[in-house]
Amino acid sequence: MAKFEKMLVALFICVVVLVGNIVQVDGNFSKSMYLTWGVQHASIMGEDLHLVLDTTSGSAAKSKRSFLFGSIEMLIKLIPGNAAGIVTAYYIEFLGNITGQPYTVNTNIYTQGKGNKEQQFYLWFDPTADFHNYTIHWNPTQIVWYVDGLPIRVFQNYENHGVAYPNKHGMRVYSSLWNADDWATRGGLVKTDWRGAPFIASFHHFRARACKWNGALSINHCASNVPANWWISPLYKQLSYSEKGQLNWVRKNYMIYDYCADSKRFNGQLPPECSKTQLLGIDTKEKAGNDKSGTEGCAKKVGAFAEEDAEDGGGGEGGGVGDRDGEGEWGV
Repeated sequence: MAKFEKMLVALFICVVVLVGNIVQVDGNFSKSMYLTWGVQHASIMGEDLHLVLDTTSGSAAKSKRSFLFGSIEMLIKLIPGNAAGIVTAYYIEFLGNITGQPYTVNTNIYTQGKGNKEQQFYLWFDPTADFHNYTIHWNPTQIVWYVDGLPIRVFQNYENHGVAYPNKHGMRVYSSLWNADDWATRGGLVKTDWRGAPFIASFHHFRARACKWNGALSINHCASNVPANWWISPLYKQLSYSEKGQLNWVRKNYMIYDYCADSKRFNGQLPPECSKTQLLGIDTKEKAGNDKSGTEGCAKKVGAFAEEDAEDGGGGEGGGVGDRDGEGEWGV
């Protein structure tokens, strides 16, 4: 009996260790995030985060926890009117434009300190009229960006083909609002009109269903094939047939730049993962490589996800997913 009881205790401890890595953050910003700069005018209250940009500074917030794999979502309402030169960032960057012109959604991947994997889109709705859902799903197999439930981008794990993939560092979630009129709108030709200040971006309903980062042990724990790690299930290893159709619809109608279609940028030698996109049924058309507005500046900014020990900065924390500094700092 004593031996049986010891086995039960050992089993219980094992289950607690595995399940204990998973955390679900409910929609209360004050419990899950905190302001990192611009605290004099930004605010967190209950389920709402308001970031403010004026002539004195922008503002930013980040999650109290770090995560490795899972799903992160947020409802965001962007700055209306003339937002040229202004960037609102979460795990993607929203590049503002003059009144009547669409926002540009910029995504990027950083691995081992290197980016240069931008894809840019217009949205099929007015992102300033109401809140919309922006979600990133990240697991050992792929990273998927969703807008209102539609996938707009997929980055698959091709480590076995020599393509680096972010899977060894815990990442915090960053949101920020900042002035980037040296590059954000038409490559810096259109500057921020400060007569419209203060500019306010609103965030709501932050949700993190993700594996809690507890140091290097989490690398294996968060990727273990156990029921608690729901993101490991076959359902999330690749897009469904209908999701591939949705992805192709977005790319065909709303993509304005794809690094995989910009052979001139890479002197005719595209990154190796670009040849793998056909496995997804993705149509990589050359027309998507014509517009590269804002891509140069994105590579200089700090990511929307950042590693556990990354330092806070006073500059803009931009959008992106990946290991920017070679030690785990993220951006999309």
